[in-house]
Amino acid sequence: MERTISFMNGEGSLGHNTRAFIAQNVDADRTKDNITLVHEDLKKVYHKLFDDSLKKYNAKQKRKDRQIKNYYDKISRSKQEKLFYEVIVQIGNRDDTGVGSVAADIAVKALQDYVELFIRRNPQLYVFGAYIHMDEETPHVHIDFVPFSTDNKRGLETKNSLKGALASRGFESEGKGNTEWQQWSEAEKEDIAMIMQKYGIGWKKLDTHNQHLSVLDYKKQKRSREVKELEQELEDISVVIELKEEREARLDAEINKQEVRIKKECEEAEKTLLMVNSLKEKVYEEGIEQQKRNNLLLADYRKLQDIITDKKEQLADLELALDKVNAAFGRADEELARAKEELAEIRKLRNELIVQGDGDCYLKEEVIQLRYENQNLKAENKGLREKLDKAYEFMKQFMIEGRSMLDKFLEWIGEKVRDVRGR
Repeated sequence: MERTISFMNGEGSLGHNTRAFIAQNVDADRTKDNITLVHEDLKKVYHKLFDDSLKKYNAKQKRKDRQIKNYYDKISRSKQEKLFYEVIVQIGNRDDTGVGSVAADIAVKALQDYVELFIRRNPQLYVFGAYIHMDEETPHVHIDFVPFSTDNKRGLETKNSLKGALASRGFESEGKGNTEWQQWSEAEKEDIAMIMQKYGIGWKKLDTHNQHLSVLDYKKQKRSREVKELEQELEDISVVIELKEEREARLDAEINKQEVRIKKECEEAEKTLLMVNSLKEKVYEEGIEQQKRNNLLLADYRKLQDIITDKKEQLADLELALDKVNAAFGRADEELARAKEELAEIRKLRNELIVQGDGDCYLKEEVIQLRYENQNLKAENKGLREKLDKAYEFMKQFMIEGRSMLDKFLEWIGEKVRDVRGR
C-alpha cells in the first residue's frame, strides 16, 4: 500500500487550527474528534525563549532608544521575520485516505508519531501548537512553531530566525532553486516516509521534489545533509554522555555526602545508645538504692508504730497513776483538814488546861499522843512522797504544748495550795 505525502507551508491561522471559528469545508459535527497534541500560548512562548537574551541585550545598550521593550511586538511588526511558521502534513488524499476509513486511522497514528519525531529532530523549531483535524475530508496535522537561533553575535544572543534554526540542522541555501526550506522539507518527507514504512505504507512519489536539481546534485545534497545530521547526532550523543557523566558525578558526590551523613548519624546514634544504656544502669542502681531506703523507712515506720503503741500504753498507765495520785492528794487534803481541826482542838484544850493550872500531866499525855500520831503521818507522807517522785519522773517524759506534764501538774498543785490558803 502506497500513499502520497503532502508537506505544505501553511498560512498560520491559529483560529482555524484551534477551531475558534469554523470554515465552510469543516464538518462541525466531527470537530469533537479533532486531536490536540500541543497547545501553548504564543506570547508566553516568546517570554520563555527570549526574555533572558532580551535582558542581556538591553543591559548592553547605552542608549535607551535602542533597547527593545517587547520582543513579541517587535517581531510582529518586522518585515523580515514572522512571529511563527506553520506546516501542514497530510498522508494520502480524500480518495484513498478519507476520514472514517481504516487507512485514515493508520494515517492518524503515523501523524502522531511524526509530531513527536518533528519535535525531537528540530530542537530549534519550538512547537507550540500541533492539531490533527478529523472534521475535514482527509486527516492532516497543523504544526505551528517559533524558529530561533542561538549564539548570535549581533542583536539578541537567542533570537527569532528561521534561517538560523535550519542552519543548525545543516541546511544552507544554494540559491532560489535550492533554499534551506526546500532542503528541510525534503528531509522531513523522508522522516514521514520512514514512519509510514513502520505502519506498512510506502511513499507514493509524484516527482514533486525539486526539479531544478540534477540527480547527482540531489544525491550529493542528501548525503551532505545526512553527514550533518550524523554529526549533529554524534554531538548530541556526546552531550548526553557528558550530562550522564555529570549526573553520575553528582550522584557519586551525593552518595558520598549521604554516606558521611549516615555515618555521622550512626555515630550519634551509638553515642545516644551508650548514654541511654548508662542512664538505664544508673536508674536501675538508683532504683535499687531507693528500694533499700524504702525498706529502711518501712522498718523505721513499723518501729515508730511500736513506739507509739508503747507510748499509748504508758500514757494509759500514767493516767491511771494520776488518778491514784489525785485520790492520794484528796485523802491528804482530808487528813490535812482533819489535822488542822485536831490541832485547833488541841490548842483550845491547851489554853483551857493552862487556865486550870493543874493539868500538866494530862497535857503531857496528850502531847505524847499527838507526837505518836505525827510520826505516823510522817511515815505515811514519806511513802506518798516516794510514790509522788516516781510519778514526777514518769511525767517528765511527756510534753504537752511545749511543756512537760510535770510542769503542768505542779502548776495545778500550786493553784490548789493557793486555794487552800485562801480559805
